[in-house]
Amino acid sequence: MILSTNSEIKINPWILMVLYMGLLAPFALNFHLHYPDEIYYRDAAVKMLQNGDYLTTYLGSGELRFKKPILTYWTVLAGFKLFGVNEFGSRIFFLLAGAATVGLTFLLAKTLFSNSKIAGLSALIMASNSVLIMSSARSIPDVLLVLTITISAIGFAGLLRDGEKAHQKYLWFLYLGLALAFEVKGLSAVGLGILGIGIVLFNPWKKVSWKKLFHIPALAVSLFIALFWFVAMWKIHGPTYLNSFFEDQIGIRFTSRIVLILQNGLLATFLLGIIFLPWSVLILGQFKNRVKVLWKENPQFFMFFLFWGLAILIIGGLTSKFYERYLLPVAPVLAVWIAWFLVRGGILDRIRGFKIAVGIFLSMLLILTSLSIWINLGEQGTGWLRLQWIIGVLFLIYAAIVWIRTPKKLPKIITYSILMLFFLLSSITYHFSFPHQGQQAKKRIDALAVSRPIGFAGNLNVGSKIRMSLGPGYELIDLPRENWISKTQNYSVLILEDKRLNEMDLAEYEVQVLSKNWDSSSLVPLLSAYHSASFDSLLDQMSSKYYLLIKK
Repeated sequence: MILSTNSEIKINPWILMVLYMGLLAPFALNFHLHYPDEIYYRDAAVKMLQNGDYLTTYLGSGELRFKKPILTYWTVLAGFKLFGVNEFGSRIFFLLAGAATVGLTFLLAKTLFSNSKIAGLSALIMASNSVLIMSSARSIPDVLLVLTITISAIGFAGLLRDGEKAHQKYLWFLYLGLALAFEVKGLSAVGLGILGIGIVLFNPWKKVSWKKLFHIPALAVSLFIALFWFVAMWKIHGPTYLNSFFEDQIGIRFTSRIVLILQNGLLATFLLGIIFLPWSVLILGQFKNRVKVLWKENPQFFMFFLFWGLAILIIGGLTSKFYERYLLPVAPVLAVWIAWFLVRGGILDRIRGFKIAVGIFLSMLLILTSLSIWINLGEQGTGWLRLQWIIGVLFLIYAAIVWIRTPKKLPKIITYSILMLFFLLSSITYHFSFPHQGQQAKKRIDALAVSRPIGFAGNLNVGSKIRMSLGPGYELIDLPRENWISKTQNYSVLILEDKRLNEMDLAEYEVQVLSKNWDSSSLVPLLSAYHSASFDSLLDQMSSKYYLLIKK
């Protein structure tokens, strides 16, 4: 079946951004999943609130940490200041950054092509990117990095399109984006910036001179933003802080082993296709011939896309340990290229592949909706959780009607289906994620009016949740992994993981259960017994526990 070539994908980027936030908010703004690196930024932000020093970053143990620049820490801190020291506050600005990246991808495509269909499809592709979605639900640098790099990419796009006649606003986009990216992640922003400037300078189709790029106001402001924190740390702590920064940025990041480089490079290439599913599969037909068409139409953008894509693959190959999130900074550029390919190649008008993709996602949604209905039966489900599966049922009906009657809307349905998967997933994971250890600990510790410093020995992720939930009014210190028992004598109040309890002499302490949560290894038997009378006793036997110890 072929659609009319006059059919349009009418996308209002503001509405798409609101839908992106609304459908991801239940999953993102609570700890349904928790990424380990979040603890560094959340713990440091709590410490900033405690001591009033908003420049120096600390670990939960009280040690200094200078591995990343300041902007991610300030993002968490801003959330805490505005919305309280809680899960919502720690993640809200990262979700906003993800939504803003979708909007900026739309703007990037409009800058390059002035074509609403390409721009709308670019935004849909980016909104369905699984790595962007997961990064929007974590308080770590990656989503801030893609946001700031995309700002810079819009500047590059304006220069590639207009050359020497480009408006000065594109230079501001370029330099401010890179400066902010440098304050998010450091040297990776410098590498992409140098590559982009090189492409602009040596672009044979639209010439740009050094004089054009040397825009003193934009450069001065951007250099101040990029270097402010580094200069402040030099003045406060001296040059030794740079040792930790460069060790993280270069020392432990890159490898010289050829086999590992090839392995990581191949993995990065494979994952680049995975994170853009199903769009990456839809462009495979007659790939070579359509690439030639795109090259003739806009060679400067094709070159920009090609070099930025290769750069991120090379960086991925050189890392000692590769993560899929390392691909995210160039994802908006790749999303625009895929949309350009689909529209100009005529693939968007061939609906069979889109129907198959939607059918797969609707099948997945049907399974999740059924599980959500089952797990929220009776007293186990709240009114909001029931509303979630009702929305899931209504969406399934709407999507099925579109699938049959209005095929031109199928690209929208693909994106909305992917977002709905996370929306519905939160109505299921709620039951074994909440109340998390921090919420449980705060309730008990507040009731006991514990005001002394508390030593913590256990999983650092749990310790960070407890530290955040207790807020800046409490001092929770992580004990070292080795010889931790020798440090317990400094504290009259302790929180211990169940695995560590047997290592302690408990004669001097009053011991009580502080929290209990589903153990991942016991997930299947606990779910199987969820609606049975034996569930509470089974949870008590199979849960992972933390204990509060108060010296007598």
